[in-house]
Amino acid sequence: MIRTLCLGLALALVAGADALARCADHVPQQRPQNVARDIVGTDLDTIQERGFITFAAYEDFAPYSFVQNGKPAGIDIEIGKIIADELGVEARFKLVAAGETLDADLRNWIWKGPIVGGRVANVMLHVPYDSEFACRIEQVVFTGQYYDESIAIAYDAAHYPDGGPTVPYFRTETVGVENDSLSDFYLSNFNRGMLQPNIVRFASTDAAMTALDEGTVSAVMGPRTQLQALSGEGVAVHSPPLMGLSRGRWTVGVAVSFLYRPLAYSVGDAIYAGISDGRIAAAFEEYGAAFHPPTW
Repeated sequence: MIRTLCLGLALALVAGADALARCADHVPQQRPQNVARDIVGTDLDTIQERGFITFAAYEDFAPYSFVQNGKPAGIDIEIGKIIADELGVEARFKLVAAGETLDADLRNWIWKGPIVGGRVANVMLHVPYDSEFACRIEQVVFTGQYYDESIAIAYDAAHYPDGGPTVPYFRTETVGVENDSLSDFYLSNFNRGMLQPNIVRFASTDAAMTALDEGTVSAVMGPRTQLQALSGEGVAVHSPPLMGLSRGRWTVGVAVSFLYRPLAYSVGDAIYAGISDGRIAAAFEEYGAAFHPPTW
């Protein structure tokens, strides 16, 4: 799932890599023109008149968004409900599969629509924010940053009684990661691939954490919030320095079509209200994770 961050933002993982000035090589992109309203979204007045707002959230993405007892649940779902409550409308959710890149997800669910099987949502939840990426995707307004995320390591506390492992430990210890994730990419390329023999790849971070509980691996690397929420008894989570990783921390927010900036402003205000009065922190606590507010 976090591959959308890794591939979509095209983050430089090697410290000191050459980089252009922000958006220096940007080429203006296609913007939707003369298309039907159901393709490009709906404005704030229409949302309030009809009485509901639609959200796109990733499927099978615990603790952020998943199905529980036949209904959408998770931290991002609670944030969608907070937004809807602030706007005075009902929240409706569509759980969608992650594409190969973040810009593909935004194209499918915010500004253009998928080729088959659905239409765009008013708001897409759990969109990682990067200033350079934001200026390249002109069809989207990136707003409502609601928490800071970072790469961390979950470990068996009994196996490491003197404290959590750092990356060099995995020269001799096994570490689980979600396949094709940022953590996978980082560990696979660490010190010219020296950790490759001890990296165990799983279909999801959830599956990797199950393997940690079962003793199949001695640690798991992934997003801190996921690791905390999925930790079983005797598992600890820490965030050691990650040598050579230039972007191990990022902010998560939401996306709205560029055609509906008043909606984007209202959604941003709703999220700010949820942070200010503690409702968003309570959502994280409900799902067993610590809330780290964004640093604007």
